[in-house]
Amino acid sequence: MLKFYHAPWSRSSSVFWLLEELGVDYELVEIDIRQEGGVPEEYRKIQPNKKVPAIEHDGIVITERAAITTYLADAFPDAGLAPQIGDPMRGPYLSMLVYCDAVFDPALSAHAQGWKYGGNSFSFGTFDDMVNYVDRILTERPYAAGDRFTAADVQLGSGIGYTMENLKALPERPSFLAYMERLRDRPANLRAGEKDQEMAMKTPFFQKQFASQG
Repeated sequence: MLKFYHAPWSRSSSVFWLLEELGVDYELVEIDIRQEGGVPEEYRKIQPNKKVPAIEHDGIVITERAAITTYLADAFPDAGLAPQIGDPMRGPYLSMLVYCDAVFDPALSAHAQGWKYGGNSFSFGTFDDMVNYVDRILTERPYAAGDRFTAADVQLGSGIGYTMENLKALPERPSFLAYMERLRDRPANLRAGEKDQEMAMKTPFFQKQFASQG
């Protein structure tokens, strides 16, 4: 049994996309991270900071997107989303998965919050260095790890898509725009997006938000 702990329109939406790419059966457990009073304390047994995503597979809990993505893509190899050990793409694949969690996300978040700091002040370095690195990678190759789509593209594509198109915090580099065009119409991406939106429309937080805008 595979359980997926998820909140719509959150960082766990990338794992939602991954599960659709894998084509496996799973039980979706909605965690309302935006509810008044916060997420119940009992959820800390699954995720220590009461965040999403998290998965539970045959009684084993896995948290953090890089770990979840690595685990799932290896656990369901028939989908072909994880380069195997010995494949030259395995190293770049793992590097990009961890980079998305350890550098891309925190550097982008710090930038969006207007933080000013030196490159040695935090392990994730500067926003400009991150942008230039991702730009170089996507200029040199069509996908995150090489010449074909992998599970790393789910994480990188989700990150670029949200922060460039919605948050407007990531610059629209030509390599980013071209990359998103390669990913946008993947059937699994479209399915996950439709399901995520349907869930969001039933969430009290978003219902109030859209009601106030109307």
